Amino acid sequence: MRTIIVAPYNPNWKNEFERIKSELVPVLADIIPSIEHVGSTSVPGLYAKPIIDIDIVIEKENFSQVVTQLAKIGYHHIGDLGITGREVFKYENKPHLMEHHLYVCDKNADELKRHISLRDFLRGSEAYRSKYSDIKIAMAKKFPHDIDSYITGKEQVVMEIYEKCGLDTSYKKELLQ
Repeated sequence: MRTIIVAPYNPNWKNEFERIKSELVPVLADIIPSIEHVGSTSVPGLYAKPIIDIDIVIEKENFSQVVTQLAKIGYHHIGDLGITGREVFKYENKPHLMEHHLYVCDKNADELKRHISLRDFLRGSEAYRSKYSDIKIAMAKKFPHDIDSYITGKEQVVMEIYEKCGLDTSYKKELLQ
């Protein structure tokens, strides 16, 4: 059973992202617009689970080529896992890299917009960094072995930020009712 750990921001997370990116760029540089460090580890000052979240931004028509290229370096496509616009890739045998989640998102996907908007908003708001850190710490203590409850416990703050960013949150509100 895995324990949910939420740690203070570590400035080395940026370097770890760059190390992972340096393995991705050689096989993807010619076919993608960008590789984005998203999630809590991408926000200086924010508490986070020490796992790097990465969005590879693509043009929809290049998806199969991206899948092929990622397979060459040990990443395997496992589907969207129920989140439209975010394709998940898993890896094995990368002990030289920090643990990470690798996603491929179409450049126009709503999920990519949510990831980028949340990251950028939190980078610019000390008050919300503190609020979000506090709820993450509380949920990790309350649900140390239940990732679904941990995520659900944070949703109100995340939805509040999405609304402040002008993003549509109706998709989630319907699911929560």
